[in-house]
Amino acid sequence: MFAILVSAANVALGFLLRSVIAKFFLYFALYFFVTETVSFLQSASLLPSAASLAGAFGQIGSDVWYFLDLCAFSYGAPLLVSAFVARFIIRRLPIIG
Repeated sequence: MFAILVSAANVALGFLLRSVIAKFFLYFALYFFVTETVSFLQSASLLPSAASLAGAFGQIGSDVWYFLDLCAFSYGAPLLVSAFVARFIIRRLPIIG
């Protein structure tokens, strides 16, 4: 009877150490790396700011803006950018991609 309990405890402890704790540390390391990388890129001014994008879109003429508004560019462009960023990040995960 004692051997069955020890075997069950060994299986439970093995599952806990191999899957739960290992994945916790892996995901924590990925989260920490991504947050620190993004904060570094923002502090080093390597990412575009909203002012530079507003300046770029400010040079577009009113006749082009008519067709962009007709095609709902103000809604679709951020949607596409966020979808591409999410796809890029998901493909970089070593477990999924």
